[in-house]
Amino acid sequence: MKTLGILGPKGTHSEEAALWLKKFLREDFKLEICADIFDVLTAVKEKNFDAGLVPVENSLEGSINITLDTLARSDTLTIARELVWPVKNFLMTKPLVEVKAVKKIFSHIQPLAQCRKFLHKTFPDVEIISTTSTARAAELVAESDEICAAICPERAGKLNGLAIAAKNIQDNPNNFTRFFEISYRPRDAAPIETFDGDKVLIICQIDGSRAGSLCGVLEEFAKRGVNMTRIESRPARTILGAYIFFFELETNAGDDALKVSIRAVYDKSIWLKNLGVFPVIYA
Repeated sequence: MKTLGILGPKGTHSEEAALWLKKFLREDFKLEICADIFDVLTAVKEKNFDAGLVPVENSLEGSINITLDTLARSDTLTIARELVWPVKNFLMTKPLVEVKAVKKIFSHIQPLAQCRKFLHKTFPDVEIISTTSTARAAELVAESDEICAAICPERAGKLNGLAIAAKNIQDNPNNFTRFFEISYRPRDAAPIETFDGDKVLIICQIDGSRAGSLCGVLEEFAKRGVNMTRIESRPARTILGAYIFFFELETNAGDDALKVSIRAVYDKSIWLKNLGVFPVIYA
């Protein structure tokens, strides 16, 4: 049976997304819970898991840097698919608790930021406590003798015996998290020559000391009609001012345009890696 690593504990958005994907794909795979994203990706790299489902970007809070950095520094990880997951945040308490009596609210830093206006308006004087995950927030509320609440997915609350106090409390309804399903690809695997999928992700390092170097790379895509859906930079961790770039490209320009563009960017880069061609699934 296929094993899929996810960020734990049970009840996180990662678990909810993985369970939805399992049902959507009609695949019988076993979920393996990990303490953090790096552990998921390391287990895939060491072939202890068949794949891992990890967050890469939230539409409101931005990129998940540990995912990007780990992908950039691996020669054996590839992207199998992308899942766009709608984030729904719930305020959950022990049953029969009056919301006005809540003295503390627990959650992960991202949902706290996503629900900032709700918290400021509804709980201006309540202590807000950051936790390692939304699932851990639900656990803390269940274990506490105080009147408190958690901002978490509905599943996390119900797993800990909590009740819904308020639904969909995020400030912006357009709140989505993108997940990558990451799998292992041997170093000696054949180069990617066909682009049968919705997107391709390439990572490269260019010489930032040369004026216009990034512009020159972007022109290689533009002049061949290759649409870029996302560009991200991260420190190269070599010298101050050195950066690597992530380019997500649509594949509808065709194989030839993509191959020639990527080859041209390779020639202008210090190094370049193709992280794979993959479909995009919307939950």
